[in-house]
Amino acid sequence: MGRRNGFVPGNMNNMLKQAQRMQRQMEEKQHELEEKEYTAAAGGGAVEAVVTGKKQLTKLTISPDAVDPDDVEMLQDMVIAAVNGALSQAEEESDMLMHNISSGLNLSGLPF
Repeated sequence: MGRRNGFVPGNMNNMLKQAQRMQRQMEEKQHELEEKEYTAAAGGGAVEAVVTGKKQLTKLTISPDAVDPDDVEMLQDMVIAAVNGALSQAEEESDMLMHNISSGLNLSGLPF
């Protein structure tokens, strides 16, 4: 087969196989991530949040010591901080995983 603009048509099959392999890996890893739990605490452990890789809050623990009727805003801030911390962990791991998988994809030789 001839070259056209530096592109070798035979490489297309290899790229398709590589893309399919990468898609399978991504699906497997995404399923693993969805099953994992991520925990973060705020206020020195007074509030703890647990989220799944699906980014759903599954558990929220609040120490009785953290409940001050005169300072509800502080408790609210701790809850937000704990939930956001756990969600950030889930997001970071997902981003890192997708980067690792996609970095193995060799896109050289594409005609665009």
